Amino acid sequence: MNVKRYYAQTAREALRALKAELGADAIVLSNRAVDGGVEILALPADAVGTLTGAPRPAPAPAVVRSANATPPGAPRPFSGDDDDFHVSLSGRPAAAPATAPAARRPAPDIRPFDPPRMETPDYLMRTRAPLHPAAASVDPCRETPVAAQPARAAQPAAAPRAPAGEAARAPLRDVEDDRIRTLQDANVKLADELAGIRGMIERQLAGFAWGEDRRKAPARADTVGELLEAGFSAVLARRLAESVDADATPKSAREAVRDALARELRAMASDADIIDQGGVFALVGPTGVGKTTTTAKLAARCVVRHGADKLALITTDGYRIGAQEQLRIYGRILGVPVFSVRDAADLRQTLAELRGKHMVLIDTMGMSQRDRMVAEQAAMLMGAGNVRRLLLLNATCRGDTLDDVVRAYRGPDLAGCILTKVDEAASLAPALGAAVSNELDVYYVTNGQRVPEDIHLPNRAYLLHRALREHGEDSPWKLQGNEAAMMLAAAGAGA
Repeated sequence: MNVKRYYAQTAREALRALKAELGADAIVLSNRAVDGGVEILALPADAVGTLTGAPRPAPAPAVVRSANATPPGAPRPFSGDDDDFHVSLSGRPAAAPATAPAARRPAPDIRPFDPPRMETPDYLMRTRAPLHPAAASVDPCRETPVAAQPARAAQPAAAPRAPAGEAARAPLRDVEDDRIRTLQDANVKLADELAGIRGMIERQLAGFAWGEDRRKAPARADTVGELLEAGFSAVLARRLAESVDADATPKSAREAVRDALARELRAMASDADIIDQGGVFALVGPTGVGKTTTTAKLAARCVVRHGADKLALITTDGYRIGAQEQLRIYGRILGVPVFSVRDAADLRQTLAELRGKHMVLIDTMGMSQRDRMVAEQAAMLMGAGNVRRLLLLNATCRGDTLDDVVRAYRGPDLAGCILTKVDEAASLAPALGAAVSNELDVYYVTNGQRVPEDIHLPNRAYLLHRALREHGEDSPWKLQGNEAAMMLAAAGAGA
């Protein structure tokens, strides 16, 4: 027998080589998967007579189907257009030998062609070639030849498709997503339009109310405008203006507002000086507010009154370059020991060693009020023992910024605040407004870099004068007409 062996990486390539050499009517004897590919054994079509030793009647035209072919009535596993996996036998009668042996030898075991499916769908799409012309006359899923059937136009190979249910649901999901996005966009647009309409109505109503207030109580309305000019919040300005009588004169209205603000301002007097009280105080606040310099000023005041042996300084600022060295320089000048701590356990141990001190001042690391480490710092100080915090407020900041700082640093261990950079502020209204609105005790004010001269107990009259100072008529911050009404309306819309 002239058995041919074909070896390739895939069954498709081996079949292509087989058909190119032996034709489409070749006989496939066996196929198997070997290392690195597929091996197929085949015979030419005219060598069929050598398979048996006795003459045999010519076989009727038949079709040898692969193992993947489906029996009648069963579902077909793949498309009938994929003829690369089907080999037909010719209807040519087998050539009988001249003399037949007396006994018939058993026919060899011919296994149907069963190529392993090793290719991925994308590989099939890239490597699929046109069918051999001779193989187009056989339908692999039928028992009879299909030569008599009308020729069909060759169909291009279809790409792998998703399951029918999934493919049917995909367009519906796309449509639903488009509808959801459209509705969301419409809702956003509608909300913006409603917000604009609401703001317009509020401004108009505020203008009407402002005009009515100016008609009934002109001094009270003017006082509200002056408080807004100074930098007080709209809520505090309305509350302070309630102390003004409807028929008050401008002078009496200012005096009434000054008295109302003085009653609400919690400025500590000399008998409440924390230097005399003693204890453990941590100075906290945003970056650049002056914590290290204020710590040195308080330390100098304590040394003057109680001596250097009654005071100790602690720093937790390990991030800013030179922060610890700056406090150590102040400590050497004052003759006060300076300790550096890293965490809560280190701070507890250090405070336990300093129990005999009259006062311990802790200089902390500056950070933004929106930093999550603010809460971690507060937890470390509270877990260290009886530590009270003093919040430093920059008098040059806006009122809303100061309110944000107070909200971030608020807590049960917050003793009060210290107003810093008073000399740099054009008006003290935002700082005093933040202290009054948040009910903070004002312990000290600082107005320079000198140590220890530029730290003072709060002078109520001085603070009120700086906060209620009026703008000149030529000042760009002077409100005109109904601008105060628009500011009140904007504040109400923001709230």
